[in-house]
Amino acid sequence: MQAKIFFGSTSESREDVNERKSPFSGDVVSSAPLCKAQDAKKALKIAQNATRNAKASTLSQRCSWLLDVASKLKENKEDIARTITDEVGKPISFARVEVERCIETITLSAETMRTMSGETINTDAMSSGKKTMAFFRREPVGVVIAITPFNFPLNLVAHKLGPALVAGNTVVLKPTPEAPLTAYKFAKLFIESEFAIKDALSVVYGDAEVGGALISSDIPRVISFTGSVPVGNIITKSAGIKKVGLELGGNAATFIEKSADLALAANRCALGAFVNSGQVCISLQRIYVQEEVYDEFARLMAQETKKLKVGSPYEDETFMGPLIDDDACERAMSWVESAIEEGAVPLLPPRREGRTFYPCVMAEVRDDMAIVCEEVFAPIVSLVRVNSFDDAVKRMNDSPFGLQFSVFTNDLSITNRAIDELNAGGIVINDMPTLRFDIQPYGGVKLSGVGREGPRFTIEEMTEIKSVVIC
Repeated sequence: MQAKIFFGSTSESREDVNERKSPFSGDVVSSAPLCKAQDAKKALKIAQNATRNAKASTLSQRCSWLLDVASKLKENKEDIARTITDEVGKPISFARVEVERCIETITLSAETMRTMSGETINTDAMSSGKKTMAFFRREPVGVVIAITPFNFPLNLVAHKLGPALVAGNTVVLKPTPEAPLTAYKFAKLFIESEFAIKDALSVVYGDAEVGGALISSDIPRVISFTGSVPVGNIITKSAGIKKVGLELGGNAATFIEKSADLALAANRCALGAFVNSGQVCISLQRIYVQEEVYDEFARLMAQETKKLKVGSPYEDETFMGPLIDDDACERAMSWVESAIEEGAVPLLPPRREGRTFYPCVMAEVRDDMAIVCEEVFAPIVSLVRVNSFDDAVKRMNDSPFGLQFSVFTNDLSITNRAIDELNAGGIVINDMPTLRFDIQPYGGVKLSGVGREGPRFTIEEMTEIKSVVIC
């Protein structure tokens, strides 16, 4: 059997084909026949049979493989970026940034693996021990399942494929149904590379049937998933004894302390709340503002938001394009309408045109409103008055999510306390909580997930430690 990109059953009925329509124009931009459970099982068997060759390959070959893919991405940057825009409506300037980040992620994965190693152990350190030659080393786990979302359909695939393959694993990728062509073009670069390890990567498209077949199988040793909390919960219950890495939801918050640079804070918060139309798990959703500066910050926030260009994702100047589908728009409008009924005040009137939902800043929001209690995943941000840093910390931490938080302050003591007291996987000082560098450890606590991404940290998740003692 050959590693491949599976295209489902041989049936030509339209029911077996997923046509992807542009969120912006409604035109069909790509299609991929739906796979069945048997396709998933076949892909798993291919991956299992390839593990011996993958493990036996040299690190030099695997690094060359990734760097070759990075090089091809550079050559095809504009085409890949356009495909992202076609399929998920991401503004073209941000789609280009995603391709650049993907290139960096793949390159970092290769460079990181070159320097990762085990270490020797002093087995005579305790009186019960004795002198030996003892060490540990990292070995590939075998088969990895990678399941990825629509909001970063290229770079989030890279965060799984790069570390998994360079560590000597084989992978079955199930990409988001919203961006089948993006995943296809990316996977082809791996599969057709002159340095490719035969059968090390396969791609299957499909729905819960395919996902269930992948997750419940005894073949994979690692499942790496980025997506919603409900699906993450299903995976956890169905996976059995495997390593499971989950990058799930968020309800990112920031605190604007009275000593902060309010103009800087408003500018960065507007970007953090509305980039990618708010469809980011670390999109800024809750802004806790100290009472003394609340009114001024609210004015500046509305001012900065008005500057953001909303429109066609194919124009270079566009900051915000459409939401992913009609359901997302309807949910966004229901969030806003519910908050207004509960007493919140929109600083910018809620507005929708087709699948484009304009950025919405909600003031006078209270903690008991659903708009701040749950993840909205839309271009909506809420301003909440607080009396002090202690008040803000309590409210920020009072969430089932804990992915990334931030604080704007020029008070060093507040900075130190924020690092210690905020309960999240990442803390940012004087910038938006939406800030992420691909080299950093990334992940959350509580319902925001389990495990960490970032090339070095994903490689650790996708390898096993083997301990060796020579007496």
